[in-house]
Amino acid sequence: MEIEEWLGKDNQLGIDIWKRKYCYKEESFEQWLTRISGGNEKIAQLIREKKFLFGGRILANRGLEYVGRKITLSNCYVIEPPEDEIESIFECAKKLARTYSYGGGCGIDISRLSPKGARINNAAKETSGAVSFMDLYSLVTELIGQNGRRGALMISIDCSHPDVTNFIDIKTDLNKVTKANISVRISREFMEAVKKNGTFRLHFTREATGEKIEREVNAREMFHHIAETNWDYAEPGALFWDRVQEWNLLSRTPGFSYAGVNPCAEEPLPAGGSCLLGSINLAEFVTEPFTPRAAFDFDSFKQCVRECVRALNEVLDEGMPLHPLEEQRESVRDWRQIGLGIMGLADMLIKMGIPYGDQDSQELCDRIGFAMADTAIAASAMMAKEQGMFPKCSINAIMDTPYFEANTSAPTKELVKKYGLHNSQLLTIAPTGTLSTMLGISGGIEPVFANYYVRKTESLHGKDVYYKVYTKIVDTYMKDHKLTDDSMLPDYFVTAMTLDYRQRIDMQSVWQQHIDASISSTVNVPNQFTVEETESLYLYAYEKGLKGITIFRDGCKRVGILTPEEEKKQKGAVAGEGLKRGEIIQVNDDVIGKKRKLITGCGSLHCIALFDPYTGALLESYLSKGSTGGCNNFMIGLSRMISISARGGIDIYTIIDQLNSTGACPSYTVRRATREDTSRGSCCPMAVGNALLDMYNEVQAELASRKKGEPAPAPKAPKPKAVKAVKAVPQSMVCPECGEPLVFEGGCNLCKSCGWSKCL
Repeated sequence: MEIEEWLGKDNQLGIDIWKRKYCYKEESFEQWLTRISGGNEKIAQLIREKKFLFGGRILANRGLEYVGRKITLSNCYVIEPPEDEIESIFECAKKLARTYSYGGGCGIDISRLSPKGARINNAAKETSGAVSFMDLYSLVTELIGQNGRRGALMISIDCSHPDVTNFIDIKTDLNKVTKANISVRISREFMEAVKKNGTFRLHFTREATGEKIEREVNAREMFHHIAETNWDYAEPGALFWDRVQEWNLLSRTPGFSYAGVNPCAEEPLPAGGSCLLGSINLAEFVTEPFTPRAAFDFDSFKQCVRECVRALNEVLDEGMPLHPLEEQRESVRDWRQIGLGIMGLADMLIKMGIPYGDQDSQELCDRIGFAMADTAIAASAMMAKEQGMFPKCSINAIMDTPYFEANTSAPTKELVKKYGLHNSQLLTIAPTGTLSTMLGISGGIEPVFANYYVRKTESLHGKDVYYKVYTKIVDTYMKDHKLTDDSMLPDYFVTAMTLDYRQRIDMQSVWQQHIDASISSTVNVPNQFTVEETESLYLYAYEKGLKGITIFRDGCKRVGILTPEEEKKQKGAVAGEGLKRGEIIQVNDDVIGKKRKLITGCGSLHCIALFDPYTGALLESYLSKGSTGGCNNFMIGLSRMISISARGGIDIYTIIDQLNSTGACPSYTVRRATREDTSRGSCCPMAVGNALLDMYNEVQAELASRKKGEPAPAPKAPKPKAVKAVKAVPQSMVCPECGEPLVFEGGCNLCKSCGWSKCL
């Protein structure tokens, strides 16, 4: 089989993703399949049939340790939480760096760190607080590269920590903790206080000094503040921690506890824990799709679950020596977590003619979820019979858990009673953004985000042409039924923005009953969604038994989402109209000049920019280092390239987009962490881009403030050619690889055009 046959000749995006992300050098599809299946022909056949895919780290890395690469097969880890001492805090940063260098994402919890103002016995006299170290961990994440991307990080804190309010607010500063997701561990005690409008005690005891720091807050006001900040900035997320601790196979095991969650929050793990991921494509188990006879093939699905549990255990054994840290290798040996999940749920429902979120869909998912849990537990018990229990397995403790009781049939209970389990954790629903995009299906348990996406083509002269690209299952249905427009689709083609939000949570609740780990997913809501509605949705998620929730409001300040119906694109004035390829305009003396002094990692940098006095278009830039830093020749070269780009008809946002794609400079990030005086950005080119944008906006504001009819300043020389406006998207809203708009699905930023994903 060739890659074109596997993914479809018309699926160029999927083929490109496979070649760029998962194929090693020039290997063929069959060579790749042999490598990533480890010679397991049953799992190879499931992959050929597109019924199952390993997680991205396995698809990219399995077998490559034999060619000398330092890699891991695990997508995610939880680092041991730092203790309340400076050595432990920086040891945690070291562990993050090492894990990132192998390709793993990380989660850490900072609840053990002293709150701001606690007494310490060193030169500082009192601590700067737990929240102050978040930027350190974010900077480490930014600095360590992972094959063209940065690492992924989750930072959490307990809701009873005295610094929790500062934690909630930290990312309202858009320059703070830019490389981490953040979540608050919310307790049952806190939520009950919220419902009663009562007080809640924040408290911390510092072991080194015995100092106790505590105060009371109004629980409902704090809960509202969490919801309000999420509404405005898309963070923090909520982790309902009692539910996390209670609904799993280890909740009654003595001495076991979760230390945190991974970057997308679908994997609660102990200190040093990691997890291998794989997902079953539910859409491929529908028989006679798009007909009244459509049904779900439970027998084939159960057999697939059995094979996948065995295959993930094979990878676990193979990857044991590949973990970056000894504590990770020990944890994996002791607990043997795997994470089998699903994708293609929305496609499955569409093939069966069932609307996502209605009662029929919930009942079907309940049956599938139970079958998956029961079969996976039984498969792990059979592996325990063959290869032994996981070292810390306590059979009675496992069988005593509410989760086990609710998710096993009588035959499975007998197997576990007799043999124990080979794995302590089995099921999770992870973001499958890149995998599902490659296959052309919906991700995780998400509804279809949109029936179509708007794409753009550009001529050499900048003329934009927009057209619809239909989601694969929509395109297939429309062609089969000879529909000419998506408005003619049946009502069971539900999308994220048309779905009732409570039904979205209802679906997650159904699946959470059967998942012993957790679920990474996103409730997408429109821009007009209110703070009060957000707060109500958080409360509903808690009442429905979710372990966590991410709410993403379209157009919030943290990251924008372009909906298919809207063009939220800024316009940047450009120099010259109708320029032919290779033409540039000359600049006369009639310009508006602006200047900024920047502080970079090496010292000071002076930036001068010249703008057209009629349109405000950028014309030229001049950069020179101050007395302390930077390479002056580099700055001169950069300024000349910016200038010729501007005079060649390229708009300022496109120029800035290129400057923002240059990565992080170690000296810049060190100075930002130690002296906190650097200009916005993470390297000199980024700082220059931000300065140019500030000056451009200032010029535009000045031009707009002129009263109507006020004469323009008399030119000292012939006026440059008229300018045109070119559409450009702010950097925070577009893919860093292809420049197309991002969507937010499954707890992760994702590009539907090229398959880029923020998540690992």
